[in-house]
Amino acid sequence: MSSKRDYYEVLGVAKNSSDDEIKRAYKKLALANHPDRNPDDDEALARFKEAAEAFEVLSDAGKRERYDRYGHAGVSGMGGSQRYSDVNDIFDAFGDLFEGFGFFGGGGRSSRGRRGAHQGTSLVVDLLETVRDCQKEVVIQRLELCDTCSGSGARPGTSPETCDYCGGNGQVLQSQGIFRVQTRCPACRGAGTTIRDKCDDCRGGGRQRKQVTIDVTIPAGVDTGMRLRVAGEGEPGEGGGPRGDLFVDLEVRPHPLFQRDGADLTYQIPLTYTQAALGTQVEIPLLEGSKSLEVPSGTQPGHVFELRGLGMPDPRGGRRGHLYVEVLVEVPHKVSGRREELLRELAELEQADVSPHRKSFYEKVKEYLAGQSSK
Repeated sequence: MSSKRDYYEVLGVAKNSSDDEIKRAYKKLALANHPDRNPDDDEALARFKEAAEAFEVLSDAGKRERYDRYGHAGVSGMGGSQRYSDVNDIFDAFGDLFEGFGFFGGGGRSSRGRRGAHQGTSLVVDLLETVRDCQKEVVIQRLELCDTCSGSGARPGTSPETCDYCGGNGQVLQSQGIFRVQTRCPACRGAGTTIRDKCDDCRGGGRQRKQVTIDVTIPAGVDTGMRLRVAGEGEPGEGGGPRGDLFVDLEVRPHPLFQRDGADLTYQIPLTYTQAALGTQVEIPLLEGSKSLEVPSGTQPGHVFELRGLGMPDPRGGRRGHLYVEVLVEVPHKVSGRREELLRELAELEQADVSPHRKSFYEKVKEYLAGQSSK
C-alpha cells in the first residue's frame, strides 16, 4: 500500500474543487512552509515539497483525471516526489506564484538560471517488448545551445554585459504603498545580463532548434496511458539553468493472442469435444516460451485455468499478474463417414435427440424423379 497522502488531503481541498481553488490552496500552503520563512525546519520543507507534488498533478487536467481514476499509481513516473527532491526545482516550476512576496529561495533564480522547458513525445511498443526492460530510441525536435556562441547569445569574441537596470541581480524592488515587492527585472527578464552584440546564428537567444535522438529505457510491464519521465532531456535552461525533462507517453499495441487487463492476461484455447470430455495435455504459449497444461476429463466449455504469476510484470515492482486460459470447445462444421457413425452411436447411448441424417442433393433429386415417373 502506498504511504503517500491523498493529494486532495495534502492541499486541504475537496475532490470537486475548481482549478482556482486548488491554486489558492497550494499558494497558501507553499507560502506558509516556504524555506525562507522556515529556515532549518525539515518538517516544513517536507510539507513544501509534498504540496508542490500534489499541485503539479491536481493543476493538470490530464494528470488529475488519471489520479482520480487510479490514485497514485495512475501518475507514477510523471514527476512527483522524484522531480521535487530539490526545492530549486519547485522554484523553477512554480516560482511565478511567489513573485511579489520578496523571496524566491536559494538566492533567487537568477543565481542559477531558469530551468529549460519540458519536452513531450509519444512512443508505441509491442506487448512482448514490455515483458522485460527494453531500450528504445525517440527522435524529437528541441532547442540546443548554439554551436557558434556556446549558448551565451553574444557574438564570438564578445560577452554579455551586466544589466544596468538591476545591477546584475535579475530582480528589482518596487514600492507599492507601504509594501516593497521584489519582481523580475523587466530589462533583462531576470538574467542579470544584457547582450549588446548578438550572435548572428541564434540572434542572441543562445539556442537553436535541432533534431536529436534519445535512448529511453522502457520499464517492464508498462501499459497504454502511462508516461515516462526522462530527467534532463528537455530544453536547456536560460542563463546556465538546468535542462527541462522529457515526458514520453506510451502506447502498447494490442497483441493478436493475449488480451490484457492491467497486469493480467487472457486467451482462449480451442479443444475438441473428445479432448474436453476425456482429458488431455496441451502445449500452451506463454509470454516467454511455453508450458504443458493438464486438461482434466469433463472440462466444460468456458472453464478458465488460472496460471498465477505468468502475466505481465508490474512496472512499479509489485507482484506479477496472472494468465487466464479459457477453454473453447470447437464443434466441427461438417461430419461424415465413420465420425458421423460414432457420434450417432454416442447420441443413442445418451438418448439424445439429434437431426436425422441429411441426404445429399442428388439423393433428393433421384427420389423426386422416381416419384414423378410413378404418377
